[in-house]
Amino acid sequence: MKIFLDTAEVDQIAPAYETGLIDGVTTNPTLILKSGRSLFDVAKELITSFPELKSISTEVVADTAEEMITQAEKFIPLSPKVITIKVPCTVEGLKACRILSKEGANVNVTLVFSTCQAILAAKAGATYISPFIGRCEDNNIDGIELINSIKTVFKLNSITTNILAASIRNIDHINDSYKAGADIVTLPPKIFEEMYNHVLTNKGLAQFDKDWKELNK
Repeated sequence: MKIFLDTAEVDQIAPAYETGLIDGVTTNPTLILKSGRSLFDVAKELITSFPELKSISTEVVADTAEEMITQAEKFIPLSPKVITIKVPCTVEGLKACRILSKEGANVNVTLVFSTCQAILAAKAGATYISPFIGRCEDNNIDGIELINSIKTVFKLNSITTNILAASIRNIDHINDSYKAGADIVTLPPKIFEEMYNHVLTNKGLAQFDKDWKELNK
């Protein structure tokens, strides 16, 4: 069970990284745009600043597999074992995935919305596949059932591709994704912080604090 942060903001990653509970970081063009920086600069800083991360994603955007591979080749040398190339679940994206994975690169096939797409991504050699839970729900698709279906197929066929649940919007998405068999969830820093919170924990701490002060009068 692993947790990735879905952000390109280094200052938001640092507090979570210091807990020792974060295994990787995912980015996408939207997050990079919000950061106001280049993907290359962000990836380079993440590798330098957070050396314990096991995966740092860099998404390529192009019309052909050849162009995607050319973009990927700029990022992989930064840290071949850590950099993960994100490609879309399209014909060209899967072509790129097959070539890059054969060369030993980590590849995340993103924007997965069906079990069939997950099967194709696994056959192309994907390290990770990313079903989008929140976006599934936006389109009246049961994203959690999708994870369950993918997990069943992967298990029956001894497929080792990791299921990386994405588009996580609340705590229930995290719980349900893991229950359905996700290997990893990637979530915004705000949602990660919410994982700590529970009203009963807060009440208990308040009572302990009160009693401790009473003991030390």
